[in-house]
Amino acid sequence: MERLIIFIILALFVLGSATLAVLTRRIMRAATFLLFALFGIAGLYFCLGYEFLGTVQLAIYAGGVTILYVFAINVVNKNTLQGIFENFNLKRWLAGATAAVAALAVILLAFFKTKLVESVDVVASDTTMEVIGKTMMGAGKYNYILPFEFISVFLLVCIIGGIVIARKEDDK
Repeated sequence: MERLIIFIILALFVLGSATLAVLTRRIMRAATFLLFALFGIAGLYFCLGYEFLGTVQLAIYAGGVTILYVFAINVVNKNTLQGIFENFNLKRWLAGATAAVAALAVILLAFFKTKLVESVDVVASDTTMEVIGKTMMGAGKYNYILPFEFISVFLLVCIIGGIVIARKEDDK
């Protein structure tokens, strides 16, 4: 019962932080609310008994990605941020709300179709760090070394693209 209460509190915290991150008009506040949402998600992982994923969530997402966002916001030229605010557009708001409700319906349908609700209380206690390491760095079926390498190359291309764009602005 205690775990359910903690889960509900963390879920409300994550939903509130994510909503505020999307609805705020100040970009630094949005990054701060994103950080809070990522901390809440790490708390959910710890609540479910996935200490490794919770630690990764804190180290990579809450630490690295949010700091990267704040750094990028501070590096961006202030003239670029001048026209960032737009007037309220009812059509765009309705389209976004419709897409969000449709996505939620698909997620809930998949959630209840796979009977995941019944297996939430089961925590994989046989998963050790050795199993996680072999799965992450293995090259066989259901291992993740190939996607990991693709993501590494993709991030390298993004960094190079950012440098090229920054150099083009300096030339002007």
